[in-house]
Formats: sequence, C-alpha cells, structure tokens
Amino acid sequence: MVKKNPPPRKKLPTISIIIPVFNEVENIPLLFDHLKAVVHKLPYAFEVLFVDDGSTDGTLRAIKELQERDRRLKAISFSRNFGHQAALTAGLQYATGDAVITMDGDLQHPPSLIPTLIEKWREGFQIVYTTRESTVDEPFLKKITSRLFYRIINAFSDTHVQPFAADFRLLDRSVVNSLNTLEERDRFLRGLISWMGYSATGVPFTADARVAGTSKYSTGKMMKFALDGILSFSAAPLHLVTYLGLIVSFLSFLYGFYSIYAYLFTSFTIPGWTSILVAVLFLGGVQLISIGFVGEYLIRIYQEVKGRPLYIVRETLNVDSQR
Repeated sequence: MVKKNPPPRKKLPTISIIIPVFNEVENIPLLFDHLKAVVHKLPYAFEVLFVDDGSTDGTLRAIKELQERDRRLKAISFSRNFGHQAALTAGLQYATGDAVITMDGDLQHPPSLIPTLIEKWREGFQIVYTTRESTVDEPFLKKITSRLFYRIINAFSDTHVQPFAADFRLLDRSVVNSLNTLEERDRFLRGLISWMGYSATGVPFTADARVAGTSKYSTGKMMKFALDGILSFSAAPLHLVTYLGLIVSFLSFLYGFYSIYAYLFTSFTIPGWTSILVAVLFLGGVQLISIGFVGEYLIRIYQEVKGRPLYIVRETLNVDSQR
C-alpha cells in the first residue's frame, strides 16, 4: 500500500502592522502587549514593524528588548527625525504583508479594532480607514481647527479627503504597491490614498487619552501638515490670488473714475493722506499674500527637484531588505 503524503498546509495570509514612533519609550511595551492579546486570536500570520523616527529617549532599545522575545517584531531606525509621514512611507515600503495596517504608537488607536479592519478587508474593500468620532480630553481649539481644515481642503480640492480620518487604516497589498510608486516629498498620505481611487469603507472609533508621554504634534507641525494637505491637492490659493487681484483692480478703476469726476465737476476734493494710506496698505497686503502663496508652491517644486531621499535608515532589526 502506497502511503500518501499529507496535502501541503495552506499558507496563512500575512498582516503587517506599521507603527511609527518618536520618543515613545514608555508606550512601546504596553502597545505591544495589547497587540499580542488581539492578534494571537486571529487566523493570520503577523509582523509588527516599528519605525523609529530618530528617537532620543531609548525607544529603539525598548524595541530591541521586545524583539528578543518575539521574532515577529521588526524595526527600522532613522538617522534623525524625518517626520510622521516619512516614517509611515518607510513602513509601507518595507512591509511584506498581504494587507498592511498603520497605527500610531501612543495607544490612542485601539488595537481591539484590528479584527474589524481585517473583516472589512475580507469583504473585499481594499482600503479600510478609521474616523475619529471623538477624542478623550481633546482641546476645543483642536476640534474647531480640524473641522475647518477638512472644510477648506474639500471645498478647494478635486480629491475628497474623508473628514476626521486617522492614520489608523488597513491597505490591501495592491494599494500599498501603487502607493510605493509615488515619489512626492511633501507627502499627505490621507490625500494620496483617497486620490488613488480604490474601493474603501470607514470604521468609526473613539480615541483614548494618551497613556504616557506628550503629543509630538506641535501647533507648528500641525499647521505645516494642514498646509501640505491643501497645497498638495489644490491650486485654489493661486486662483484665489488671481480673483482677488481682479477684484482689487476693478475697484481701483472705479475709484479712479470717481476721483477724476470729483476733480473735474465738483469743488469738494480735499487732499488727504488717509485714503492713500489705506489703499497702499491694502494693496501691499494683497501683494505680500500673493507672493507668499507663490513662494509656498515654489518651495515644494524646489524640494521635488532636489530629489533628496525622504528618509535615511540608520539601522534595521530583523528586516531582510526593502521591497
């Protein structure tokens, strides 16, 4: 009797979890424990890829200690801080999974939502994004500015950006491969992912309060992030300057005709510096704003032309090579 060989075991789909971190040494062990408690119940193979964005507080050391106990953990360490969008980009370029989940390392993105993201992916959606319904202890000013940002970018851009979408999302391998072909330096990933047009669905969540440490997104960084989003997907500021210039010119012509009429046909023209000063200041302000908008676009062209890499990797941990 010929003994039959057992059928080969079907390879499990792999899920990559990308976590950009910057000075999150206290949160690393807690986050990894939460992740393990979730993923060990799921019928998938997992890799957890930390991207250390130039931390100076021992974050990389904490990651190395965890990796000694769990080989599923991988890491990339930058030579300096290149920013959150660059760290996410690096993770997407190094991830090997059939689906890729990105999330922050401050425990405000709940790992318990991962099974839901995967379930939506199995239903056929190539992008499963999350939207923050609320954030525990979120400042009132941040709520208002967030609403204003999404209203502005969606009013002036041809690409719709989902309001309050977080960087906590699942991307199918086909989406990741397409995203990795884009070479923009000033990256606004939420807009780029929407721009690609793959099938998408959303999952709402409530963001918990940060467990340890402080937010790395200062007001200046948030403003730059918003500016990158608006300028990357809209030429509306330049159009606005053009329209404003036309309106000012039209009003100036009307005032000029009025001045000529008053000089020729009336006797109440009084030389005064107030009207001149107001006109000069107004036109000067319009010109400075116009130059500023043009300069912002030129800066982005300059960054693209230089062609410098988006990030520099100083060290990798359990990572074979870049895809």
